[in-house]
Amino acid sequence: MNHNPMTVGIFTLGCKVNQYESEAIAEELIEKGFSISDHGKACDIYIINTCTVTAESDRKARQFIRRAIKKNPEAYVIVTGCMAQTAADDIKRIEGVDYITGNTKKLSTVEAAVKFRESKQKNAEPEIFCEDIFSAGFEEMSIERFDRTRAYVKIEDGCENRCTYCIIPNARGKVRSKKPEDVIDEVKALVSGGCLEVVLTGIETASYGKDLGDCNLADLLCEVDKIEGLDRVRLGSLDPSLMNERFVEKIAALGSLTPHFHLSLQSGSDKVLALMKRKYNSRMAMAVIERIRAAIPEVQFTTDIIVGFPGESDEDFEDTLEFARKARFLSAHVFQYSKRRGTPASTMPNQVPDQIKAERSAKLIALQKEITSEVLAGEIGKAYNVLFETQSNGIAVGHTPSFIEVKVTSDADLVGKIRKVKLTDKGDGHCLGEIIDN
Repeated sequence: MNHNPMTVGIFTLGCKVNQYESEAIAEELIEKGFSISDHGKACDIYIINTCTVTAESDRKARQFIRRAIKKNPEAYVIVTGCMAQTAADDIKRIEGVDYITGNTKKLSTVEAAVKFRESKQKNAEPEIFCEDIFSAGFEEMSIERFDRTRAYVKIEDGCENRCTYCIIPNARGKVRSKKPEDVIDEVKALVSGGCLEVVLTGIETASYGKDLGDCNLADLLCEVDKIEGLDRVRLGSLDPSLMNERFVEKIAALGSLTPHFHLSLQSGSDKVLALMKRKYNSRMAMAVIERIRAAIPEVQFTTDIIVGFPGESDEDFEDTLEFARKARFLSAHVFQYSKRRGTPASTMPNQVPDQIKAERSAKLIALQKEITSEVLAGEIGKAYNVLFETQSNGIAVGHTPSFIEVKVTSDADLVGKIRKVKLTDKGDGHCLGEIIDN
């Protein structure tokens, strides 16, 4: 008799929230006696945690589903996540899928896996469990394991901003926040397990506490800062409108919060920001950057920018380039606008041709590369505590608190360790350094 546990391969697409939820699912599966395997291998069960932020995300999700079925046609195939929430009927048409659940109860994937293990029978048609996302509460889940040196902790779900290009509110629903005491307990457990850096993340992290009434993100950060043994706290992507004077004043005094913020800017043009229905204009966004730089001198910013949004003129794009020059981001993720069915932007007039979007993307990426090089050049000679995350062929790679990537030569294993490093030179998007605290 074969007593080996059933193997489960988990494909995760999309954001850090999805990654966290997949890890929570994996831990629950292990508790139930399953073995987590490489999803590229032939597994007994596959769980595909989907994203739907772009049409390309949907295409990749379908590709992963079909790849799993081809890898092992007898496997039980479970699909969850944002595409499952918004397009369950489309997924249902893929032959071989057994169970579909959206974002209201992702841990039901574990219940489904247990049922398949007991029944030993695939479903003739997929079972679908997709509740109304707008009436859902915050699904309780937690993790104790973490990859290498940092862990992501989901503190919030849902978004109510209704930006004209984004489908995610339909996939994630209203803002729901994790109870602060549950966040504290989870972070404490991770720290006791050796985690040195925790990233607090959500679908709209800036909205944390909106539904609680007595706690906001700044309050939570103040409580997390009291946790003994926690070296670093980092935040997920933030809407610039969060960073008012009171918020900045509170977070500037915290010892564990890293001086790095990822601002979800999207454009440097007031006209485009208005068309996107963002909650700020370029002047407000720049004021936020200047306010934080004044309060936290070593701070670095990263960002997301969409080019080629409907109605974006050459002049609007020049406004974005000028904003980037002035903001001096450490790095920027540049995206070409992609139509998302069901969003207002998809039917807006003055859609930008693909060729122009590609040209603008290339121009902004080239500019940001120059800016990154200049920012890194300004760091040479400074010394920082670097948390090392990977090491290969004698090269250890880690990040400063401000998220500058640093590479050092070392024969000793530095993964999971913090060392004082002097930055000696710059490479392509990173700095080179030497350890000075041996």
